[in-house]
Amino acid sequence: MIQKIIKPTTSSQRQTVLFKNDFLSKLPIKKEIKGFQRSNGRNNQGKITVRHRGGGHKRLYRNIQFNRINTQGIVQAICYDPNRSANIANILDVEKNKNYYILAPDGLKIQDKIKSGANATLKIGNALPLNNIPIGSTIHNISLDPFSKGKLIRSAGTSAQLLQKQTNNYAKIRLNSGELRLILLSCYATLGVVSNINHKKKKLGKAGRARWLNRRPHVRGVAMNPVDHPHGGGEGKTSGGRPSVSPQGKITKGKPTRSKKKTNKFILEFRKKKNVKK
Repeated sequence: MIQKIIKPTTSSQRQTVLFKNDFLSKLPIKKEIKGFQRSNGRNNQGKITVRHRGGGHKRLYRNIQFNRINTQGIVQAICYDPNRSANIANILDVEKNKNYYILAPDGLKIQDKIKSGANATLKIGNALPLNNIPIGSTIHNISLDPFSKGKLIRSAGTSAQLLQKQTNNYAKIRLNSGELRLILLSCYATLGVVSNINHKKKKLGKAGRARWLNRRPHVRGVAMNPVDHPHGGGEGKTSGGRPSVSPQGKITKGKPTRSKKKTNKFILEFRKKKNVKK
C-alpha cells in the first residue's frame, strides 16, 4: 500500500500518515448490504457503556461470511469496508452463481481461486480445520466451536500461529496478543494474515477525521464538574485527589476486571501486560 504525500502546511498536516486505497473497490453486492442504526456506545437500556462514541458518516453494513465451511469461488474484487479495519473480498461462487464477502487475507489477488473444507489445498485464503493445517502455519478468522463462525483474529494486520496439536483433540494457538490458548482441532481457520497490514501506522492528523469515524473528544475527568466525574471539581487545577477511577468509580489503570469464567481452563498463558503508570 502506497503512502500519501501530504504537504506539511500545518502542524496537523505535518504529522498525518495516510495510505492510498485506489485499488479497492467501493461497489457493493446489493444483496449482501443492509442499513443499520448505530448504538453510539449505548446498551439496550440506553445507558452509555462505551464513552466517546457518536456522529460519524452513515454506513451500510456488509454481510461477511465468517463461517467458511465447504465453500469455493473466484475473487472478483478487493473491497473497502467502512465497518472494520481490514479489507474484504468479493467472491463469486460459480456453481451457485452467487456473490458473497469474506475477510481478505494479505496477498489475495483478483481471479485467485479459494476453497474451504477438509480437502482444501494449503493456500492463502483457504479455510481448513486446524487438524489439517501444518504446525507453524499463520492463520486468522479462527472459530471457537466446530462449524461456528470465526471469532478470533479478524482485525487488520493480525494473525495467530498454530504451535502444537495435542492428543486430547486440542490445538495450542498463540494469538496476536501473546495469549496461548487451546482450541478444538475440528474448528476452522483461514490461512494467512488479515489484510491492510499498514493500518496501525495510520495517523489521522486532525480531530475532524476522527469525527468522521464516529469518535468523539476524550475529555479528562479532572476537567469536569463533580456531577460528571469522581475526579471533577476543586479550586483551580487539581489532580483528582484519589486513585484513578472510571466515571462509575471503579479503579482503572491496571486493575484486572476480567470475570473468572469456565473458559479460563483453555487459556494456558495470558496476554502480555502493558507497563501502566500508576
